Amino acid sequence: MKEQKHKDKKMPSSRIANFYRLSIQERLKILRERNFISEEEYIRLKNGNHLLRSEDSDRMIENVIGVFGLPMGLGLNFKVNGKDYVVPMVVEEPSIVAAVSSAAKVVRQAGGFTAEYTGPILIGQIQIVDVKNPSAAKQAILQNKEEIINLANSLHPKMVARGGGVQDLEVRILSGASSRGDMVVVHLLVDTRDAMGANLVNSMCEGVASLIEKITGGEVFLRILSNLADRSLARAQCRIPVKLLEGKGYSGEQVRDGIILAYEFAAADPYRATTHNKGIMNGIDPVVIATGNDWRAIEAAAHAYAARNGRYTSLTRWEKAENGDLLGFIELPIRVGIVGGPLESNPTVAIALHLLNISSAAELAQVLAAVGLAQNLSAIRALATEGIQRGHMSLHARSVAMAAGATPEIFETVVERLIETNEIKVWKAKEIINELAVKEEKPNAELYLAPSEQKIPTGHGKVILLGEHAVVYGAHAIAAPIPLAMQAMVSDSDEDGIHLIISRWGVEERLQKGKEYRYSIFNSLSLILHELGLEKENMKIEVFPYVPRAMGLGGSASLAVAIIRALAEKFKIKLSLEEISQLAYKSEQLVHGTASGIDNTLATYGKFLLFQKGNPPKIQELRVPQPIRIVIGLTWSESLTAKMVSRVRRAWENNKRLYNHIFKEIDQLVLEAAKAIENYDLEHLGQLMNINQGLLNALQVSGREIEELVEIARNNGALGAKLTGGGGGGAIIALCPENAEKVAKAIRNVGYRAYITDLK
Repeated sequence: MKEQKHKDKKMPSSRIANFYRLSIQERLKILRERNFISEEEYIRLKNGNHLLRSEDSDRMIENVIGVFGLPMGLGLNFKVNGKDYVVPMVVEEPSIVAAVSSAAKVVRQAGGFTAEYTGPILIGQIQIVDVKNPSAAKQAILQNKEEIINLANSLHPKMVARGGGVQDLEVRILSGASSRGDMVVVHLLVDTRDAMGANLVNSMCEGVASLIEKITGGEVFLRILSNLADRSLARAQCRIPVKLLEGKGYSGEQVRDGIILAYEFAAADPYRATTHNKGIMNGIDPVVIATGNDWRAIEAAAHAYAARNGRYTSLTRWEKAENGDLLGFIELPIRVGIVGGPLESNPTVAIALHLLNISSAAELAQVLAAVGLAQNLSAIRALATEGIQRGHMSLHARSVAMAAGATPEIFETVVERLIETNEIKVWKAKEIINELAVKEEKPNAELYLAPSEQKIPTGHGKVILLGEHAVVYGAHAIAAPIPLAMQAMVSDSDEDGIHLIISRWGVEERLQKGKEYRYSIFNSLSLILHELGLEKENMKIEVFPYVPRAMGLGGSASLAVAIIRALAEKFKIKLSLEEISQLAYKSEQLVHGTASGIDNTLATYGKFLLFQKGNPPKIQELRVPQPIRIVIGLTWSESLTAKMVSRVRRAWENNKRLYNHIFKEIDQLVLEAAKAIENYDLEHLGQLMNINQGLLNALQVSGREIEELVEIARNNGALGAKLTGGGGGGAIIALCPENAEKVAKAIRNVGYRAYITDLK
């Protein structure tokens, strides 16, 4: 944090559709892909290594016995002064993160928030008592202002060099304020730059105390900062057309007028204003905590500022513009920092600041003001329409279901039932859990892969049981299809060209020659169209991907096969299975560089095979006496097959004798495994898989997540476990004839995905 590496990082869009629907691992993967977080931060967050340790916390406060945890989520959709922000929020109350993200989305559609900041000024107070002539003392202090400021600044020359330090001095007289008469109070107005500055200001007050006593003839008593940072005002505003406010049976005008009426209640009544402003701080406090700042100081300053005119009132203002738009404003004191020891003591703070991509404390203050305004908009909009309780219901039900001990398999069902009954209580959740427990239906159905029922052109996904990488060098490999497939449909198009749509991946492109695309599918598609003589046809190609990308499950090959079959069906082209496989193989060579041919073969034939590379390849169907139950564990770290194949190729070229020996060892394992499969000797098959994993590790194609999943699977009773596919990430397979659910749940419990299927 001493070196603000995130300052120059270009922030991608804070709009991430359906982020809440993803697993934690998927969310982290997206954040890494879009460069919100670094690779190191991704690994730390995924493994929980970003958390404050007990031994570190023992140096932060006294009498430490442990560390207390709170959830950290992201406020999305924020655009402030034209810049996108994802906003880290540490908070335990349901609905806050969802509410602020929803409001920010509405404001984003209207152009976003505008914000400003008056400056990072913190006030240091010096209390003087026993002053014989307060007015004369005040004049004497002001006459010697420059000397006092120079003395204070000499105590922190580095801060002055950065453009900070004492900027001005003020004197106040508090008449009859104590039993010892009038008080004279000196205010040092200190620019603390990007530091929180409490210790700095306190030391300045201490440092000038004796000089002030000499000037006034009084006694200096308290010397301390003030948390009423009213010289550090953050302001934000937004303008929302009424059309963006309509919904849930209410017109935009009704919502706008309801929001204004709710604000007017808070402006007029301190009882309502207290709850109104608490809602604002519901948004601000979690960000202050996430960034390692003093949320208690921010709270105190905000509420004091709300009462600055002698009556407690709203910190926001909502009104109707001349054209009917809704206008929102907020102003409150915010004094925060982004550097310094207190922030550096908590490792999560560095990640939060990196996520925010802010370059100064002033910028953080502006974001906080926007968050407060968004949270207020969400709360009073709910009050003005459906009521706050209904808006909270779903998220509250989730907390109750968790407290009642609902397991992941039935969690969503318990939440739905709670909302249906309108009894969102722990006792009711436990009652529902007990009802579900005695039902005969299978509670873990979502763990099992089910094939797609739609009968459209398909390319099969696959797992490799043994033989990865060695198969490229002539060794045998064993692979089997899984109930995950790529499917495609081709239809006529009224527009010129080839229009490719993959909705699940957010792909909707018209194929253009020479253009560089993010996905290799475009190059593959160009090759396929050329080989089939269809590049000049007008068409729409829709792909329905059920094989996860870059997970070692044959996604690219199955995608090619699905498209080839769909094109052949649409344009009445007769292709044999061998021709489909060969064309998909050409696509694989384009995608992966050096391809063995096993992926396209499985994608085409969809059978349990013993495979050996060749022209033509050797393909032997394996007869399995009974289905072989496995667990597929997904790391959500991409398995870059081309990269891994290239790495092995370079190593082989540098030491062919050694690597050929490893490939021969793997070949022998595969041939032995083929016999074990046909004899249904699963214990022996598991042993062979474990040995194969060791050899793959020796080839340096395994990885930390892979090894973690393999260990979890074996520790929970898997007979064998190994990576499947290219490696470097991706997926593992675990042989689990008796305890597949236990293994799958153990994998899911540490944040990965796991599925059960039968190979046959």
